[in-house]
Amino acid sequence: MCDEFHSSHIRITGAKPPITEFIPKATKFYAVQTHAGVNHNQGTVAGYKVNESAAMNVLLVEDDPSIVRAVELMLQASGIHMHATDLGEEVCDLNRHHDFDIILLDLNLPDIHGFQVLNALRLARSKTPVLVISATSDVEFRVDCLGRGADDYLTKPFGLDELLARTRAIVRRSRGHAQSIIRTGCLAVDLDTKEVEADGHRVPLTAKEYAMLELLALRKGTAVSRDMFLNHLYGGLDEPDTKTIDVFMSRLRRKLHDACHGACPVQNIWGRGYVLRDPDQAMLAA
Repeated sequence: MCDEFHSSHIRITGAKPPITEFIPKATKFYAVQTHAGVNHNQGTVAGYKVNESAAMNVLLVEDDPSIVRAVELMLQASGIHMHATDLGEEVCDLNRHHDFDIILLDLNLPDIHGFQVLNALRLARSKTPVLVISATSDVEFRVDCLGRGADDYLTKPFGLDELLARTRAIVRRSRGHAQSIIRTGCLAVDLDTKEVEADGHRVPLTAKEYAMLELLALRKGTAVSRDMFLNHLYGGLDEPDTKTIDVFMSRLRRKLHDACHGACPVQNIWGRGYVLRDPDQAMLAA
């Protein structure tokens, strides 16, 4: 196993218990969104500062437990929900039932080849971006992989920081945002620092409020349902009632209303959810 996945790099500092235990692979599909028992922006996991504000929902398709464990710790420290499976045949079904922002796909799987997974996703007209992870560094092979529908290609062994950076960049591009800062009127959402400003002044948000606003920003102009918010915030684990979303959203909109001088950019779309709109679009929709 490469140095990036050495056990000394995937431990919790201090006296914290292990972040998670592997569920036997016989279960095939398992959620690995866990909690390190630390406060927001405090402590480290695998050398990364912990940030509990959920940013993305990731599916990792990988049959090597050590890689799953290392990627899990890195994503958890970044506040990202991760699901994992070791079977390619399950990917399309999982992608239909979960709101994944990206799929991290190993090609050498125990049941089918990753190319078959790519083909199945594209035949199903899935728009979920795919980052392929493979030990093959041959240029022609990589070109073939991209031609089959992959959005990017990462060669093993890889650094976890690079994986995280590529993942974030792909998700941004898939939502039509080349830069890390998404601006809506006077509001600026920084996807890298996870900070929000209005007219240059920081807007203090809780972890869940930020996660909801980030999801709205990534899908700017598109209605986001309450179920999508629940999946984004809780990753399918111990989800509360959808009314909880309305409570969080009420608090978020109140803060944005005050920060944006009475012009809240988040609107409630009856029967569909909530949407983030630029001021001119909001006026047309009113």
